[in-house]
Parts: sequence; C-alpha cells; structure tokens
Amino acid sequence: MFRHGPSVGADLPPDEAVRLDERPEPLRDAVAAATAGDHGPARELLAATRLGAEWERRSDYVGAFADSALHSPGWLDAWLAESPKDPDAMLVKADLCIDQAWAIRTGAGAGQVSPDRLKAFFALLEDAVPVLGAAAEVNPDDPVPWRIALTHAMGIQAPRELFDAYWAEATARAPHHYGCHAAALRYLCEKWHGSHQEMFDFAERAADEALPGSKLRALPLAAAIEYDVVADAGKEGPIDRSRIVAAVDRALELSSFYEPGDPEAAGFRNELALMLILAKRFEEALDVFRAIGVQARSYPWAYFGDARQEFLDFRTGVRMQIASATPFFSRPSRSVTGSVTDVPAGPVVHLVAIAAAPPAQVAAAALMCGIPLRIAPAGGSASYVALAPDGSPGRRAALSGGEDRLTGAADTFTTGEKWPALVLRRTGGLAGFTLLHKGKEVAAHAWDPAAPVADHASAAATAGALARVYGLPDPRPLTGLLRSSAAPARHQADLVTALGLPPLPAGFGEHPDALAGVPGTRLLERRGILSGLRDTLTNDPDRLLVQLSGEGPAPRPKLWWLLRIVALVFFTTAAAYAWWSPGVNTPRSLLFSLLSLVFAAQLASATRERRRRVR
Repeated sequence: MFRHGPSVGADLPPDEAVRLDERPEPLRDAVAAATAGDHGPARELLAATRLGAEWERRSDYVGAFADSALHSPGWLDAWLAESPKDPDAMLVKADLCIDQAWAIRTGAGAGQVSPDRLKAFFALLEDAVPVLGAAAEVNPDDPVPWRIALTHAMGIQAPRELFDAYWAEATARAPHHYGCHAAALRYLCEKWHGSHQEMFDFAERAADEALPGSKLRALPLAAAIEYDVVADAGKEGPIDRSRIVAAVDRALELSSFYEPGDPEAAGFRNELALMLILAKRFEEALDVFRAIGVQARSYPWAYFGDARQEFLDFRTGVRMQIASATPFFSRPSRSVTGSVTDVPAGPVVHLVAIAAAPPAQVAAAALMCGIPLRIAPAGGSASYVALAPDGSPGRRAALSGGEDRLTGAADTFTTGEKWPALVLRRTGGLAGFTLLHKGKEVAAHAWDPAAPVADHASAAATAGALARVYGLPDPRPLTGLLRSSAAPARHQADLVTALGLPPLPAGFGEHPDALAGVPGTRLLERRGILSGLRDTLTNDPDRLLVQLSGEGPAPRPKLWWLLRIVALVFFTTAAAYAWWSPGVNTPRSLLFSLLSLVFAAQLASATRERRRRVR
C-alpha cells in the first residue's frame, strides 16, 4: 500500500479542490443576493424556469431558496408583501413551510422525538396545507407543488388514497420528474408507509419506463442506498441481492451518458461510488470518483458523519484498497493510475498560514512534514507559511488525507509547540480558516454568502476558542465577524486584524504564490524521515537557515569528502574479501556490506546537493 498508494488515483482532484453541494453560479449568486435582502435575482431565476418549463431545475432551485429562507426569512417576506400572488414566491413559501416543520421534528426516528416536537411538527404541517394549495392553484401546470405535497403526505402519515391522488397529479404534469419520484420513493420505503419490496418495485418500474440517459434510471440505486445503508437490511433482508447488483450496474451504464464532472450526474454518482465500495468493486469505484471530480454531495456521505470528510476518506480508502492488492514488485495498471482527464479541476484554492513563531523556529518544527514549504517573516515574532511547488510529492504527502496539505503540515509543526498556526483559505468568492494548536484543530469556520448564517451558539464557541488561544479578553466582536457572510474576504481580513495577527500578504486570493513579493521568503525543502530526524537532532540553526534561503545546504568541507571516500573504499574492499573468503562469517560480511552502502548513499546525496548548488 505504501509503495503503490501515491500512483493509484494520482489523477484525482486534490482534497482541497473538492466542494460539497456546489450550486451552479446563477443559483449561487441569487441565493447570496437573497440572503443579503435582495429577492430580485431569485424572482428572475424562478420565473425563467417557470416560463421555460424547466421543472427539474425549478424543483432544485425552489429547494435551495426555501433552505435560504429557513435561516433568513426576511427577503421572502418582503417578496410576498410586494407580490402576494407571485407563483414563484408562493412555491418557495410552500416548500419553506415543510422545511420549518422538519426543522422542528429533526431527522431522528419517531421514537427519539419528544411529544412536544411531534405536536409542533404536525401543527406546522397542518398550517402548510392552504399555502401548498394556493401554490398549486396559481400555476396549474407546475409539478413542483406536487413534489412538495408528496413530502407533506409522508410527514402527516397520509393514507394511501391521498398519496395516490397526489402522485396522479404529479405524473399528469411531468410523468418522468425525478424530484417527484424521489419524494414518492421516500413515502414507499419501509421506515415510513411502505415496504422494502414495494419500494424496489416502484423504483425498478420507473427505471424501466424511463428514457436512456434519464436520471430515473438511477432510482433503484436510491432504493439500494435506503435498503443497505439507511435500513441496514443487508443480506438478511427480504430483497434478493441480485436486485442490488442490477441497480448498481444500471447506474454505471447511466453514468456513461454524462461527461466527467457533470454536476447533473453528481447526485447519483456519489451514491454509485458508495454502493461500489460496499460491493468491494474498488476499481470501478475509483473510475466513478474520477467522474465525480470535485462534485461531492451530502447524500449519502452524511449518513456516516461529516459529509465532505467522509467523501474524502472513502475516496482515499478506495485508493489504498487497490494499492494494497497490487503485488509489491508489480506496477499498478494504467486503469487505476489514471491519466489527465477533462474533469474540471474546480476553483483554485489559495492557502496561507500565519504561525505565531519566527521563521527559524517554524522551520525547525516543520522538518518532519514531508512537504516543501515557503516561510517568510511576518513582523514581530510571527511567520507566513505557504506550500512550495512540488513536482513529485513524496509518499507521505501523497497518502496524507485531510482538508489540505498545508493544514496537514500545520498539524505536524504545531505538535509539541506552545504557539498556534491559523491556516487561511480562499476559493472563488468563499473564505475560511482552521486554527491549529498543539497539533490539534481548535476551531474552523467558512464564510459562504449562499449558505445559512452560522447560529449564535456555534459562532460563539468558535470565537471563544480563538480568544483563548490568542489571549483576547472579549470574544464577542469575533462572534459578530463569524456570523457575517456578505463579504467573505473582508471578514477574513478583519478577523486576522482582530486577533492581533499580521495582515494577510498582499495579493492573497489572487496570486497563485501566496508569498510572492514578501521580503525574506525562504524555502524549506522536503525531507525524508531519516534526514528530517537527523536535522532535528543536529539542531544547527545556521545550516537550517541556509537551507531556507533556497541556496541549498552549506558546501561540505574537503575533510568530510576525504574521510567518506576512504571509508567507502575500505569497507567495499573488506566486504568483497569477506564474501569471497571462507574464513569470514556471514554476519561480518553483512556488516561490511551495510557500511559500504551507507557511505555510498552519503556520497551520492552530497553529490546531488553539489550539482543543484552549481546549477
């Protein structure tokens, strides 16, 4: 695994480029504007889907706006006050009513929800009936109100007759609408109002009737996720495993209709990757991860924990499974090592860390990171740290998981130190940070204008952690910064100032080299484990600072070369004599051979350093 791991799946996008539930740019901009109080872009976007009868897109957009209004309802209230009969505003309001009810109930099982919450849940669903009816009446051709009605029927425990009536209304308007089918599938699953058998029958029938390339072909895969992952029925359940295999194979065929990186296919491809992993079909799972690219989705990974991290961990696990199954002296096949593809790489991720220690101290602590770093003085006793270009990452860097390589490095170089490091990132219009102290993640936050504003409790906890690490008496100003999301880059810079840290390097977030133009920027070269241990034990600040300058190690003295050349000649001769002479025992022959190899390796390494210095 350690030998082949770096080459297996080497063409996959790096961890830091993977985005969770990334929305198309028009929707993202409209949600950000709505959160800021301007409903104009949302009105225009939804009107275009209604006039163009783009029902699948309309369903997704309505769900996104309802989620935004759940946390920031003011903009939707203003829209309805301005146009109370607007069919788009009424549709978002209907979906919002359902979301509000489920937010009260939570996603826990019925036996784990308190009676008071259940009572409020059913009351809110009852209040949603006139709103839902009005949304369906004002635009009779729209199937999306009936998608919402199917979810409403599931929540109120509607009898089958009412569900069938809703389903007939939905299919009369859009017989192959994926959103309506997905809502119906949830109603028909065993944990709600149906059974495993009925759920699979419904999904397979819809897939059989769908056109080639339709996402309905992946509906049996959604049923398989519900059966194997959510219900955990597994091999002991009533469903024949051949139906699970058929669902996976059908989704694999569907994936071939879409281009790599296509966001339209990202939903079922994330489900497909998980089911292939559970079936131990790792090479096919790796191909699906390639097709997914950077388009991670919350579902189904959120069933296991933090969705984005689980996606990355499962993806790394697939690579390691394939690498460990490859014989040591063989080479992985081209199908698993991959090649350059047309999968979009996603937006560029800009990273820089501010460490509360001078450059030499940071460099001494970072010797064992296994990746090259640029380190620059940031004024006072602080340093800027950024990733240096690395054409051929070492095995440790290639196999390391986590948020990104700079965060992983900061995790290493803050271990055992009293000073913290704040890793800052910018991606497109987003910004965020991770605080590491004593080798542990203490706090993290992301500013996203299109995402719900952080609740006060979580923002206060993050602010409190920042204040403790940096010795601030009052964390309340930090809480306000964390709960603001309109201008991510500005709030990130304001946070750095509030913490008393040096300002962010000029051009951060725009220039690919975060420390370009920062005076005194130096390079800490990547080291192997043994050389890192040697430099750590040597603790020679002068030699380390020379290496930081990018000039390479200090020239070796002539005596160093003479002694090692003499030792190499002596032990090579001794080893040759020992192996050919019958009077010398085997351990001594091995010892002489090992010593000759050690001195040969030292001379070879020094020769490479000397050539680099000459160039």
